[in-house]
Amino acid sequence: MQIILNHTQTQQKITRLGHEIIENCFEEKELFIGGISGNGFELAKMIASIIENNAQLKINFFEISINKNEPWQEPITLSIDETKLKKGYIILVDDVINSGKTLQYALVKFLEQPTKAIKTVVLVDRKHRRYPIKANFVGISLSTTLQDRIEVDLSEGDTKAFLI
Repeated sequence: MQIILNHTQTQQKITRLGHEIIENCFEEKELFIGGISGNGFELAKMIASIIENNAQLKINFFEISINKNEPWQEPITLSIDETKLKKGYIILVDDVINSGKTLQYALVKFLEQPTKAIKTVVLVDRKHRRYPIKANFVGISLSTTLQDRIEVDLSEGDTKAFLI
């Protein structure tokens, strides 16, 4: 196990992601920040907090429940009334993007109705895409082998990312 980002570095990356979103959404009054269940949701919470503390934006925070292994097997659900997303500026958050499958299927859920914009955020981008999706905001990009696995630990007070 090799640590890629220690606690301080992880916090710096998350803070920078929050500020990048603020800079890119300066004309918006309201954002919808959705995190993929698990670490994506925890990361989205952290980013939403940074945005709330540093900008005059209304934040609508919600969780996206998706079967990460077989997203086509069961419906993707949101912890927010989907009609509220209509014409909204949506920020889709996950901890690691590898093949792009999870983010791609989550993205399709948002395309079921008109939105103003959809942006994707990941802490770690592995660059092993099998699906046509890219992350708009990235904490760190890594070149890894397909056999490598990236784990992110977002435990309070000891966040880190490591290569297994």
